[in-house]
Amino acid sequence: MQWQTAENLPPDNAQSTGNMMEVAGPWTEVFEGSEMKDMSDGAETLLGSSTLTLAPLVPESPSIRRSQPILITVIRPKGLEHFSSSIPNPFPELCSPSKSPVLNNSLPQLSSNKHLVKVYGEDSHSRSVWVSRAATAREVCHMLVQTAHCSDQENWALLELYPTLGLERCLEDHEVVVEVQATWSLKGDTRLVFCKNYAKYEFFRKPVLFFPETMISDSADVTKDMTSSELIQNLLKSGTCPEIQGFLQVKEPSRKAWKKVYFFLRRSGLYCSTKGSSKEPRHLQYVADLDDLNVYTVVNSRKLYGAPTDFTFCIKPSKNPVRTQDLKILCAENEQTRTCWTSAFRLFKYGKQLQCNYQLSKSAPKILEGSKLTEAKSKSEASLVAMDFSGKAGGRVIENPTEAQSAEREEGQAWRRREALRCSLPNSNAAARPSSIHKSQPWFHGGISRKETQRLIEKQGLVDGMFLIRESQQHAQCFVLSLCYKLKTKHYLVIPCEEGGRKYFTMDDGLTLFIDLLQLVEFHQINKGILPVCLKHPCVCVAL
Repeated sequence: MQWQTAENLPPDNAQSTGNMMEVAGPWTEVFEGSEMKDMSDGAETLLGSSTLTLAPLVPESPSIRRSQPILITVIRPKGLEHFSSSIPNPFPELCSPSKSPVLNNSLPQLSSNKHLVKVYGEDSHSRSVWVSRAATAREVCHMLVQTAHCSDQENWALLELYPTLGLERCLEDHEVVVEVQATWSLKGDTRLVFCKNYAKYEFFRKPVLFFPETMISDSADVTKDMTSSELIQNLLKSGTCPEIQGFLQVKEPSRKAWKKVYFFLRRSGLYCSTKGSSKEPRHLQYVADLDDLNVYTVVNSRKLYGAPTDFTFCIKPSKNPVRTQDLKILCAENEQTRTCWTSAFRLFKYGKQLQCNYQLSKSAPKILEGSKLTEAKSKSEASLVAMDFSGKAGGRVIENPTEAQSAEREEGQAWRRREALRCSLPNSNAAARPSSIHKSQPWFHGGISRKETQRLIEKQGLVDGMFLIRESQQHAQCFVLSLCYKLKTKHYLVIPCEEGGRKYFTMDDGLTLFIDLLQLVEFHQINKGILPVCLKHPCVCVAL
């Protein structure tokens, strides 16, 4: 087909003859799928067909070349230079709270300056919480208590843990959590653990147990003939620090051998003597500054560092990521010596700040599950006296200690008989009814080992009266009551026995019988029995 323009024809007319068609005026070809707007009559017309269609061209502007790109300048008002257009979400149903595991309101705004902190429980499960940049360990613990629905708000703490190095320490309540995390190595396995710690401020309650007088001295003899409690009060009031001294074993650099060295801890820092226990300045060697270090307890120190004893602690710089060459591993002879050194490090470094934290911890709200905390429960054991109500004239105070102990034993046995009679069932199934109510109690820890038990009690604080009950691994159908007393963990076997066709539990060869472990615990919370101290603090593990 041939096309020819007939210039002599009148405008807007076209003639077709045979195989020839003549079109007047300029023209263009428009194929299928193309679009063209005809603006000649003011109306917009979409042209598209399966055949060849001819449309007149718009008169070309003489100032614009069709073959050249046109530069379009975007004019924006002032203040909108960083304006970004808002693109609607094409899948809103995937971001709704009902479809998404993460709620929209749980994510902080970009301008709120929040930080995500990951905290582990003692069951190795973790939870992430949003905290502010200045959030302290006390505030984070309070958030976790509310989140985990804990029954009380007392004695909770964040533990800084280095699993590979075996280091751990309890964060002070005033420490900023984000700043602590900033000192961690990005490639390390350091973590925060949420757990109980009953011994955090125990040296304020029992200073003699934590600061033996044989380890306390003062070079200026200012605190001569002062007791441990007076020394602590003097430190908090006037800022005058005593001197903690004693032998510690230290690992020599680049060697596996341990050397016994005499150390001095003063407010100005940690020193060691190069000649025995001499305090002369020429024999003192500066070791570390208290303001630039943190003290950690070492777990499994025999295996990791070849320590001569298990009572090992470590000091390391607080500002830099941990390095093995920066660690100063020290080993004590017993738990009391290690506790004295670690507590003195904290007390000398923070001073009155620790006392302020202790006062705030005592004023924290106390919530007990199922009951309110009465004033009588908060009284100390020293305010309780033994009384005899057997006479007709009324009760009398038992002043003789021997008579009081005898009355305590008789009352315990009578109480057990009454409970056994009240809880006995008349049907035939009573004899074979082993109670399993203890499995739902927070102090029951199943079949954990003896070593794990001691480790758990040490982590939550070696305070008198902390306890747990576990299944015995050596005796079938028996249980073990693990109790902390004087910084040591003692274990008592709870054996089952039968009397009158009924199953009981006992710890004193059948002298005192308990229907179940719950009654055994409740009894020893108010009576010592054969134990050195009453049960006070259950060793609990909270699942996050």
